[in-house]
Amino acid sequence: MLLGVGMGNGEAQVKFLADKIVHLRIFGDDEGKMNRSLLDTGGEVLVVSQFTLYADMRRGRRPSFTNAAPPSIAEPLVERFKDAIAAYGLTVADGVFGAYMEVELLNDGPVTIWLDSEAL
Repeated sequence: MLLGVGMGNGEAQVKFLADKIVHLRIFGDDEGKMNRSLLDTGGEVLVVSQFTLYADMRRGRRPSFTNAAPPSIAEPLVERFKDAIAAYGLTVADGVFGAYMEVELLNDGPVTIWLDSEAL
């Protein structure tokens, strides 16, 4: 999963997203229906911090990232998020915060889900 941390995010968002993600019924059951969660499947989670999810392209031709939390705020929240997922007994892998990384993504099916904790 790609995780963006925004200005104003905190412990409430960490708890909300971790709980939501481990319980989302997004994996197929025996009939192919999206009825199983990470907890049901014993899945693993790869968490990659991605501040560019906060790109604001409403004006001009260069993205603004002013809504992304600075590293001093974002990095500890990413760590707490990974710990919150691991607390459910799931294996959590991660990238290197702030590093240039090549991440290969394979979508298994036609589903990509955007979760936003702004509604809290």
